[in-house]
Amino acid sequence: MAALNNIQALNHALELAMKKDESIIIYGEDAGFEGGVFRATVGLQEKFGENRVFDAPIAEATLAGQAIGMGVAGMRPIVEMQFEGFSLPAFQNIFAHIARFRNRTRGRWTCPIVIRMPMGGGIRALEHHSEALEAMFAHCPGLTVVIPSTPFDTKGLLLSAIESNDPVIFLEPTKIYRAFKQEIPDEYYTLPLGKAYTIQEGNDLSIVTYGAQVMDCEKAVAAYQNENPNATIELIDLRTIQPWDKKTIVESVKKTGRLLVVHEAVRSFSVSSEIIASIQSECFEYLKAPCARVTGYDIMIPFDAGEYFHQPNVNKVLDKIRETIEFKF
Repeated sequence: MAALNNIQALNHALELAMKKDESIIIYGEDAGFEGGVFRATVGLQEKFGENRVFDAPIAEATLAGQAIGMGVAGMRPIVEMQFEGFSLPAFQNIFAHIARFRNRTRGRWTCPIVIRMPMGGGIRALEHHSEALEAMFAHCPGLTVVIPSTPFDTKGLLLSAIESNDPVIFLEPTKIYRAFKQEIPDEYYTLPLGKAYTIQEGNDLSIVTYGAQVMDCEKAVAAYQNENPNATIELIDLRTIQPWDKKTIVESVKKTGRLLVVHEAVRSFSVSSEIIASIQSECFEYLKAPCARVTGYDIMIPFDAGEYFHQPNVNKVLDKIRETIEFKF
């Protein structure tokens, strides 16, 4: 067991995957010699050579387009884009080709591609460096969308994504790249895609979140339970945004009768919109309070001076926990 942060867990997973499967190719802007803008691929070119780990031009549409050819030719490309906001020029190839290949060929051909991208705010970056666009990717049939929150999950989910025969969008919250370390197994292991993880069980409220907000929610839950020792809160990390684990969320809300969804992406037409709509439909007779959410606002993420006010934080989540649990009809 080694104590790794999320960046180190990414690097370790990529190294294990490349040792196991010679069809894996890694490329992206600065992903070769420099090891990526956040150093997730550092050292891999030296270990596996320039034919398997290499730099690419600043041309995101080309990065995605090349992956299509590699994928259908039997390779397993892993593409690194420097930031999620830079992926917009690649939407044509991702949405119109990568996501549709299995359906278009009636299952004869697939695109085993992983596109990795740093996502979200919290590091005081520039425009197009801090977006949270998971709902846009999740809205496209044919794509699996993953967002890990811990080094253990990062390694296991990335190895599952690499093994997938269908395309995976792997979004990595920059705020927690180096926020903490966790002891994780040295060996190769995978975690199931599409399956949520219940961090702690409870009876008074279900909180559903993912990515960087898992850490905020853990602190808010601890603060509320310190104020109210008899209260118990169920905290669930979604892990995979599409397909999302509806069964686990429905079972939790049927037990607690209350739901709070937390994410940093904009509120309208978001992941929380889908979850709350589904819970209202399938658990209406169990609800003891209106379904609630803490999200970013319906604006472009602000520059560093306003970033804190836009994103969910411990105080915002704690206030909404109090409001939801103490609500009475």
